[in-house]
Amino acid sequence: MRDKIIHKAGELFLTLGFKSTTMDDIAKELGMSKKTVYKYFSNKSALVDASTEAVHNSISEEINKVKNKNYNAVEEEFAVKAIFKEMFKNAKTSPMYQLKKYYPETYKKLVEREVCMFRDYNMDNLNKGIVEGLYRSNIKKELLVSFYFTLVFGVFESELYSNDMQEVMQIEYEILEYHIRAIATAAGLEELEKQLQNINQN
Repeated sequence: MRDKIIHKAGELFLTLGFKSTTMDDIAKELGMSKKTVYKYFSNKSALVDASTEAVHNSISEEINKVKNKNYNAVEEEFAVKAIFKEMFKNAKTSPMYQLKKYYPETYKKLVEREVCMFRDYNMDNLNKGIVEGLYRSNIKKELLVSFYFTLVFGVFESELYSNDMQEVMQIEYEILEYHIRAIATAAGLEELEKQLQNINQN
């Protein structure tokens, strides 16, 4: 029952927003009393905490599935970006913006988890791209992972960007293109153009 509540709450938080979704909404969607929800979660903050952790774990699993497919490094980056696009397709505003504003402690914990996952994945991707001849062999990997991380998470930290989810996803793709152009070989740029053409057609 606890997992069922977490799953439904996660769906509603992503679609309606963390602030707008109430414990009443969650109970109603599950066809149960609010008292039952409170039996498992003492307050909304505890449920927000649990649901964001579940979403993080789900993203991690999906990334591992992508890594197990026979994609080249550039293709893999776009496949991972597609996970986020699919997961947040019904969100009106960025869940990360909302978390940061209304649940800063949960946001902080989530970012810490994301940092570890993001660094590991990107280091693997850089090594793979170098072996495949798609990324330059002389790149400073640790520095590049930090650059990329700063750009991606800077979208949520800065007031310069919109918090509209569709605009945020567009910016994320621009950052990905920027990142790959900075490290790609001629073969890598050719693969990048192919991937950009694919997403523009969809």
